[in-house]
Amino acid sequence: MPLLEHDGTMKPDPHSAEHARLGRAIRELRARRGLSQEELGYRSGLHRNYVGAIERGEINPTFRVLLKLERGLQLPLSEIIQLWERRATDAIAPRLRRPPVAPPLRRVAATSGGRPRSAE
Repeated sequence: MPLLEHDGTMKPDPHSAEHARLGRAIRELRARRGLSQEELGYRSGLHRNYVGAIERGEINPTFRVLLKLERGLQLPLSEIIQLWERRATDAIAPRLRRPPVAPPLRRVAATSGGRPRSAE
């Protein structure tokens, strides 16, 4: 959603869905390895608050920062990006699926006193 500037102009929101998705991917990979944000920050040479901001999608990490995260997670950068891409597909796929079709309702004859009415 665009942000309103003081001069009345609109600027794009820096917190895009892509940033949030990258942050979720980093968080998932960190959690799989049982690392805290502090430990990942130490291994990556980044401050733990910076790692948290990346995971929340609040900042756009540079290529150099992604390489530091690669080192801290002990993963090739391509695997980090692959998870980011899979999360994009996961987000789109449910919208592309058709909702399940309910079976047709059966019409039940109205009863009076527990006995079916006769057709007259």
